[in-house]
Amino acid sequence: MLEYLREDGTSAYKRWFDTLPSEAAAKVTVAKLRLERGITSAIKWLDGGIGEYKIDWGPGYRIYLAQDGADLIVLFGGGTKKGQRKDILAAQALCREYKARKAQKRKEDEKKRQLDEKNKRKR
Repeated sequence: MLEYLREDGTSAYKRWFDTLPSEAAAKVTVAKLRLERGITSAIKWLDGGIGEYKIDWGPGYRIYLAQDGADLIVLFGGGTKKGQRKDILAAQALCREYKARKAQKRKEDEKKRQLDEKNKRKR
């Protein structure tokens, strides 16, 4: 499981996780381990390609994520039932950012590959 890092190296998930009380952090860690083991039945898929993993404990913690390819899950943050709408909107924005950056990197890699091939032919 990968944690999405923004261009400046920050992580919405880490920023949220680091604010959790220790008991809540333990519950979230167990949920993340379940996801890493492929236990994804508790994910509710929402608009914008975002999944919400609900933890039925305390104020109703949530982990927001997205599927990337066949088996890679990228974490976009977390929250509680109280801030759910705001958290979903933030996760959707991060997901769009992730996809745009990934597409840009693909374009740059393709340009580099073409340039490398061109240089090889010149030799």
